[in-house]
Amino acid sequence: MLFKNVLGQTHIKNHLTKSVDNGRIPHAQLFVGKEGTGTLPMALAYAQYILCANTNGENNTGNEACNLKFKTFSHPDLHFAFPVTTSDKVKSKPVSSFYLEEWRQLLEQQPYGNLFDWYKLLGVDNKQGLISVEEAGEIVKSLALKSYEGGYKVMLIWMAEKMNTQCANKLLKLIEEPPSKTIFLLIAEDEEQIINTIRSRCQILRFPPLAEDVIKEALIKEYSLDEATATKIAHQSNGNYNKACDLVYQDSEDIQFETWFIFWIRSAFKAKGNKAAIHDLISWSEDIAKTGRETQKQFLNFCLDFFRQALLMNYNATDLVFLEPKTEKFKLENFAPFVHGNNIMEISDELQNAIYHIERNGNSKIILTDLSIKLTRLLHKKAS
Repeated sequence: MLFKNVLGQTHIKNHLTKSVDNGRIPHAQLFVGKEGTGTLPMALAYAQYILCANTNGENNTGNEACNLKFKTFSHPDLHFAFPVTTSDKVKSKPVSSFYLEEWRQLLEQQPYGNLFDWYKLLGVDNKQGLISVEEAGEIVKSLALKSYEGGYKVMLIWMAEKMNTQCANKLLKLIEEPPSKTIFLLIAEDEEQIINTIRSRCQILRFPPLAEDVIKEALIKEYSLDEATATKIAHQSNGNYNKACDLVYQDSEDIQFETWFIFWIRSAFKAKGNKAAIHDLISWSEDIAKTGRETQKQFLNFCLDFFRQALLMNYNATDLVFLEPKTEKFKLENFAPFVHGNNIMEISDELQNAIYHIERNGNSKIILTDLSIKLTRLLHKKAS
């Protein structure tokens, strides 16, 4: 992975390459950034810079044979850990090494991809993956071995917030005092979900959302889009390059989510004193409950964003509104007045509570039906 292929984040690139050039490489680092900001591509480029003894801020000056191995992400001193679950391929005690072929496919095709893309690739989006204590055992074993090429070893842990408590506790001592020339690169979207004892042992680098111009230029280069289309997609992506790529292909899950959301909202508006609309809400809850838990969580996060965008529109902060609904006869400006200071906090709390309970394997049908009934009441609440 060449640094020039990592979008934006120039200040972070400079910081990382200079730290290597000056021989000051922290043994444990945590890259924190929302989906599509480039944490994973940056970690791959950084690992290559270290392992292949590259210099001058780019991955084309050091060991040529080493750099070639990174084209297939198969360098023997680069180790991976990421969330996994049981599947048709692995029936029990899954660990990352069983899924390396699929993992390399994701890195090649979607280095900016998210957890939803990963589970979809594995065909397990109805399950929730984690980094388990068995994975911690594999990490300890692999790092106990000598470096294959006699230099550094790098352990890259993607979506580190998916480590369960037993795994985190088992890795704690190793992260604090790793073997000589061993580097941990942890990548997370939500650092608050990582236990404090792990976070306190890592140097944290926070990745901001990508600038619209950076995304626009990348879309024009990668997909040969005209400037007007690229500008529009860059604005809609809200700093998330993965979402921008989905929008190019019209492959974004947001299109399906928007259909679900608008049906839900319309039914909630009709439901006050209307028995038939209550049945619609219950049927809707049953339909969404049939999808995978990861899909349900993604959808509820989409709903949170939709309500926030409506609130911004309602309070005339139109420069911050990037959402453009594609559903016929639905206009954000008509919906916006129903989202205001007197109900947004309660709506947000209810959605986040639903996500929390779905994550913990609660009954999706009951959670979504309860949420729908509460939403009906909150949408009819008057602005103060």
